[in-house]
Amino acid sequence: MKDTNKKAVCIMSGGMDSTLAAYMMKNQGYEIVAVHFNYDQRTEAKELECFESICKNLNVTEQYILDLDFFKQLGASALTDKSIEVPTNGIEEGVPVTYVPFRNGIFLSMAAAIAEKESAEVIAIGVVEEDSSGYPDCREDYIAAMQKAINLGTKDETDIEIKMPLVHLKKSEIVKEALALDVPLQLTWSCYKNEEKACGVCDSCRLRLNGFKTAGVKDPIVYI
Repeated sequence: MKDTNKKAVCIMSGGMDSTLAAYMMKNQGYEIVAVHFNYDQRTEAKELECFESICKNLNVTEQYILDLDFFKQLGASALTDKSIEVPTNGIEEGVPVTYVPFRNGIFLSMAAAIAEKESAEVIAIGVVEEDSSGYPDCREDYIAAMQKAINLGTKDETDIEIKMPLVHLKKSEIVKEALALDVPLQLTWSCYKNEEKACGVCDSCRLRLNGFKTAGVKDPIVYI
């Protein structure tokens, strides 16, 4: 008998935002197809560890862990080029040096191939416009355009919606929503620099800590 469960391909980094997006899809009745990318980012090992722990907590049965050495060759980002320092002096103006060129576009393209193969009707991505200021591939208009392109470039019977449930949320609202859905935030990772203890001073750590502070909750992960 054909499986009639509705499926959502969830792009999951091991971070708080993409984890919440996956739990929201699960809460809406989707079977989760979890996709994770190793792209030689500084915290690759930690992110993979978090992804695997989160998938276990979510009872995910279908996982794709994809290795992309292209980004290492490309460089051009503090996340993938270790000769470029991760900034720790607060939010940068313009496009941050931690921006990885067209990363979400590449991730969404690969997720689309998986979605078509898995007959999934949804791709979920945890982009957030507010705290991704300067990241052009996190904008709602861009994701909507990508959805149109994906459906133009796939089979006629393929109809994929890209869901971005966090796109208009503030980080404090993300924390509150995650707590409401019993998301295991202690299993997530946001730091750009370190894998053992979070640095607390990179842009991603600052945004995360401020979100917890504004929400009036203590962050369960360990910081230096």
